[in-house]
Amino acid sequence: MSEKNREGKRSARERLAEERDRQKARDKQRRALVVGAAVVGVLGLAAVVGLLAANSGDDKSDTAGPVVAPKGASDKDGPAIPVGKESAKSTLTVWEDFRCPACKGFEDGYRSTIHELTEKGELKVEYHLATLIDGNMGGSGSKRAANAAGCAQDAGKFVPYHDVLFKNQPPEPDDAFGKNSKLIELAGQVDGLDTDSFKKCVEDGKHDSWVDKSNQAFQDAKLRGTPTVRLNGKDIFGDQNNPLSPQKLKQKVAEANRS
Repeated sequence: MSEKNREGKRSARERLAEERDRQKARDKQRRALVVGAAVVGVLGLAAVVGLLAANSGDDKSDTAGPVVAPKGASDKDGPAIPVGKESAKSTLTVWEDFRCPACKGFEDGYRSTIHELTEKGELKVEYHLATLIDGNMGGSGSKRAANAAGCAQDAGKFVPYHDVLFKNQPPEPDDAFGKNSKLIELAGQVDGLDTDSFKKCVEDGKHDSWVDKSNQAFQDAKLRGTPTVRLNGKDIFGDQNNPLSPQKLKQKVAEANRS
């Protein structure tokens, strides 16, 4: 065989070997892509399942039912829970979300002042409950806590339970209030609230649709956020140029009651 023919055969074998190597590389890459896609699919499914589990807590379905307002709730300017004597001349309107850190700040700063004024009959308060943080952060803690607060209102324990919820508010990203078991546990801090009827009300989501209606009223009102605090219809909280203080709140109520 001539040198030229031997070179041709060797070149052909080399090309064949190179082609086989390229084919093996393509096959390896294809298998890697298939496996990778499968892993991504499994992880995606796990993420979805995890999200559903995180949002479900130990609650029942959020399927809307008939609107059942808590006992004594008002609906003049949107669903609200009134506190204080009806004869009080001034009304403080408060829009709150139990997961809202700014609402906790307001409550921590003004709780004792508001209690003092309502107990003296100088002020009545209308608490409107919103679920703003659920919408912004995900979860269901705002709604679950608002429903539980409605259940506390049924038992005549709204004010102390409302205060307990804000005193025990979890960090904003933590949806601890999304678990009914946590809300029932906190009821143990209110004398006479940890009852079978309260537990059933919480677990059944008795006031869920009422909470939805309240939050819709919040959205329809196009308020700036929570907390929104108004005295006799006028915004009094959140103005950095004229910040409110407990003493100023007392003065404003006193002035309004004299006029």
